[in-house]
Amino acid sequence: MTTTVPFSLLSPTPIKCSSSVSSSPPPPPSHHHHRTINIASSSFSKSSNHHLLKHKEQLNLSRREAIGFGLCLKFLDAVVSPQPASAAPESTTATPCEFTVADSGLAFCDKLVGYGPQPEKGQLIKAHYVGKLENGKVFDSSYNRGKPLTFRIGVGEVIKGWDQGILGGDGVPPMLAGGKRTLKLPSQLGYGMRGAGCKGGSCIIPPDSVLLFDVEFIGKA
Repeated sequence: MTTTVPFSLLSPTPIKCSSSVSSSPPPPPSHHHHRTINIASSSFSKSSNHHLLKHKEQLNLSRREAIGFGLCLKFLDAVVSPQPASAAPESTTATPCEFTVADSGLAFCDKLVGYGPQPEKGQLIKAHYVGKLENGKVFDSSYNRGKPLTFRIGVGEVIKGWDQGILGGDGVPPMLAGGKRTLKLPSQLGYGMRGAGCKGGSCIIPPDSVLLFDVEFIGKA
């Protein structure tokens, strides 16, 4: 079953994410002979090994989509190992961003001021993004998936820093369609003490993390 909201950018309760990971049933037994390999004292046929690898790839893809602005926290807890995401191409002549800090602690810097209308609260919009930890490590990218995130702005479908950083308010101007902005979120406007994508003692986004997002506001969906 599919919900329409981000990684939880989805907030600590919500990007479009699947609430379950489907797996294909094992292939029927074959009468053909397969060359076998031994891994940790267990024998697997070449066809079985291919099936297991395919299943693992499906799980990894599901996790990346779940983070997809995060954007679905309850689903993140159920998925496995992350894959590195590629960032959007940056111009070699780009100058460093000078952040303006709002009262909420959100910092923002406009790399490109848009030309279209600003978003309205509750409106379904589309945005591309690259999410990074403060050390520069990319944890998610909509560019890497080849499609922007679609969600309703200002109604808690995404983390607080995204709602404020795109819709505006408390000293933050709204983005205009076509604009590009870098957001720096304190942990309370991101995933807080819980972090995100945690499994087996490790987290894609550790607790209390400051997050950086390069956001491209495409416009109304």
